[in-house]
Amino acid sequence: MLRENIMRHTVCQLATVGIAYALSVINGRKQEGLEMYKQICDAVESVQGVVWGWGMIVLLLGTHLFLTIRTGFIQRKTITKGIPLSVAKEDEADGEVSQFGALATALASTIGTGNIIGVGTAIVLGGPGAVLWCWLTGVFGIATKYAESLIAVKYRVKTADGRMQGGAMYALERGLNMKWLGMIFAVFAGFASFGIGCATQVNAIAEVCNNNLEIEPWVVGFVVAVLTAFVIFGGIRTIASVCEKLVPFMALFYVIGCLIILGINHEFVLPAIKTICQYAFSNEQAAIGGVIGGGIRCAIQYGVARGLFSNESGMGSAPIAAAAARTKNPVRQALVSSTGTFWDTVVVCLMTGLVLVSTMLKEPGIVVDMSSNGGELTTRAFAQIPYFGPFILVVGIITFAYSTILGWAYYGERCVEYFSGKKGLIPYRILYVAVALIAPVLALDLVWDIADILNALMAIPNLIAVLLLSPVIVKETKKYINNLDKVDDTQVPVVETGVGKK
Repeated sequence: MLRENIMRHTVCQLATVGIAYALSVINGRKQEGLEMYKQICDAVESVQGVVWGWGMIVLLLGTHLFLTIRTGFIQRKTITKGIPLSVAKEDEADGEVSQFGALATALASTIGTGNIIGVGTAIVLGGPGAVLWCWLTGVFGIATKYAESLIAVKYRVKTADGRMQGGAMYALERGLNMKWLGMIFAVFAGFASFGIGCATQVNAIAEVCNNNLEIEPWVVGFVVAVLTAFVIFGGIRTIASVCEKLVPFMALFYVIGCLIILGINHEFVLPAIKTICQYAFSNEQAAIGGVIGGGIRCAIQYGVARGLFSNESGMGSAPIAAAAARTKNPVRQALVSSTGTFWDTVVVCLMTGLVLVSTMLKEPGIVVDMSSNGGELTTRAFAQIPYFGPFILVVGIITFAYSTILGWAYYGERCVEYFSGKKGLIPYRILYVAVALIAPVLALDLVWDIADILNALMAIPNLIAVLLLSPVIVKETKKYINNLDKVDDTQVPVVETGVGKK
């Protein structure tokens, strides 16, 4: 009996030691993992600070201003001619989808979390002045969106099975004989689709559903992944069809919510405009509802970065959808595409910015202890609408984000097909759905930083294309701008997509 007790005691001691050791190993590895994760976050943040330094800001805003001048302030034509053209039918023109279908697909990808959470993040990190820089990026970015869409249509190609292909990669290859740079753009854009187009969007959906509906993130990831798979395997026509129905509803629904809040905050709207303009050109740290903002540099950096994230002008993504449109000439579709930036940033982002800043002035303590979570700031702002405020925000984020997932899936496919051929499409779609599945458990701050980096890296080749092809853009504009019904009878070349194949 004594021997058995000793044995039992010994076994228990050994088991206790073993469990303790195992737990210490697990805990040690957990700590090592946390430290490694922190190092990764710090490294990514450092890279983000470099790529979104003054060089990128000057290149982007400089291109916007340059093209605005070169096109004779094309923004005027965008409003007077582009908006009516966006709903015109082009049944007899060459292309896969209608002009509105192409615009809806582009708007689906641009009107996303950048309009809601992105603007909130820009305000928290860059101060209220970031709203003005975000808005200016949109106003002058209309010219760049026009230019990049024009060359996308002009230099588009057709595959043997009748699909239209276009974008910065084809403009660089056919317009400038710089296929190597087109390949770089396609690779960066393909990777960017997983960040800006998928992970950030699904993460945002999961967060808002968990906070407001108490739905587990993994459930959201599974549902979004399944719905995405059903649509993207149908190609551009299916994506465009869904977006044509979804985009007008979601935009109108969200704008109505913003107008209601601005009505509630009516006494603070004009002070909000004054505050935004003041801190856009001030080196003072904004101190509205806590210490936020870091002077004019941070206001410009985060305002421009979130502006690009929101409207994608200069990034080269939307022209990929524009190239698939049925249109009589490149200028016609370019005008339609440029309206996307107008609706996205000039209207929607501005309204979001006014809602957030006016709410901060109305409730000065609203952002205390919120760190850098722009989504939480937006949630607090919409909570002002009795009963329906959270519902409007939830529906807005879900529809905005899901439409972006669909639009960017198409962009990514076209880029993957450019550098790998059709054989890369199925693996890409599977991986895209997989990212949607796991995105809810990813850290949002890291995902946003990675998305910002990839945005900048794909923007550079595209900006090179529009700058070097600006003489072509001016020539085409003069040729068609006063005769938009004139048909461009240039033969679209038929190619076999893939590396080294024509």
